[in-house]
Amino acid sequence: MEDIFQGYKGKALEVLKKFNVRVWGKTIIDTTRGEFRGTVLPRAENDDDQHIVIKVDTGYNVGIDIVTINSMKEVGYSKATYKIPEKEFPYKEGQPFVKLLGTGGTIASRLDYRTGAVIPAFSPGELYGAVPELADICNLSTEKLFAVFSENMEPEQYKALAIAIGKEIENGIDGIIIGHGTDTLSHTAAALTFMVQNPPVPIVLVGSQRSSDRPSSDAALNLIHAAYTAGHSDIAEVMVCMFGPTSDEYGFLHRGTRVRKMHSSYRSTFRTIGNTPLATVSRINGVKPIIENYNHRRKDRKVNILPYFEEKVTIVYYYPNMQPDIIDSLVDNGYKGIIIAGTGLGHINKPLYPAIRRATEKGVHIYMSVQTLWGYAHMYVYDTGRDLMAAGIIPAENMLPETAYIKLGWALGQTTDREEVKRLMLTPINDEITKKEPYNGYLVYQGGVPEVEEFIKKVRK
Repeated sequence: MEDIFQGYKGKALEVLKKFNVRVWGKTIIDTTRGEFRGTVLPRAENDDDQHIVIKVDTGYNVGIDIVTINSMKEVGYSKATYKIPEKEFPYKEGQPFVKLLGTGGTIASRLDYRTGAVIPAFSPGELYGAVPELADICNLSTEKLFAVFSENMEPEQYKALAIAIGKEIENGIDGIIIGHGTDTLSHTAAALTFMVQNPPVPIVLVGSQRSSDRPSSDAALNLIHAAYTAGHSDIAEVMVCMFGPTSDEYGFLHRGTRVRKMHSSYRSTFRTIGNTPLATVSRINGVKPIIENYNHRRKDRKVNILPYFEEKVTIVYYYPNMQPDIIDSLVDNGYKGIIIAGTGLGHINKPLYPAIRRATEKGVHIYMSVQTLWGYAHMYVYDTGRDLMAAGIIPAENMLPETAYIKLGWALGQTTDREEVKRLMLTPINDEITKKEPYNGYLVYQGGVPEVEEFIKKVRK
């Protein structure tokens, strides 16, 4: 017998039975806070028994506290399925061929109402069914390499991606998209920048902050922008393509080594740190470079694939009163490289100095980045920095801590020779280290300031 109260239990189940309302029933709910109309949705198996969840006409889900419910009336019934419709992708002569490599994430996804989890859906047909505009941009093919959330992306996946990209380039693809969860998207972008050097075609990582079943989802627009960039852009680099301003007018293309997720849920979460974004992208205006110097698209099939990574590398975020046993324990557990996110210009407290010396004397490679994110590790300014360099720490210039971590893992995957690791670390590959930060590379404005509020009025409609 079909379960008509999917996932509901306890008091919430009693309310549904009392008013004879089923899951997927179109329902009018009278509450102490007013009237609500929508479709009753299943509950995730781990959810509480104090709420009934409906999807309202706007597409949003609303949880209604059962203590506020006066009455419920089922006025219709239509069991929904949230599987993305699949249609045959129409290939068109003259359009560029783009390959989408899937890793997981929430691009063109569906919701599993049993667990409340977002499940990636993936095929050219599904993507065309969800985002038909793709057929007017490129001839798209897909390959699912992994089906993992971004927090589970590891060096094994980085290396497999690099090798797969190399094969696609060799086979003549015009551009590559990588569908990826947003949480560690910047880590993978950095890894691919080091592992896939001097590519002849665009390599575009894309994700979405909000799943496809939500009206405010950025999935479709991000995917459209990524497809246009991969198929038509002259910029042949590893890039992150994500939401631009809140107006939906365009997306940003960020260099893989200078990008960071800066908000847990905001759609415009990705920012270039220490520089400007590489370019903007929209279907109307195309790709508009902001930075003049970039790697241009080429017709040859040459690319340097360097899929190396040493996993015994870590980041240590310094905080006041950090104890030396933290460094000692890393050494005792076989770590070969440590990135320190230090304060200010690259500082840590003096009790750590002996542990740093013990680590470097045992061959551990230690590099200093700054937890301010913007700016450089200038360790010559104060005695603190000079003493730390004497103990064996090497300043990582203005590399972001996460980028420095990825690059050190990549470097140690090739050699443990101290001078060669240093050469690899401090030789820029694609702007992970820059000679200077432009005047507009640091813009962190606060609301309430008159000139900022005046600016906001112009861009917030």
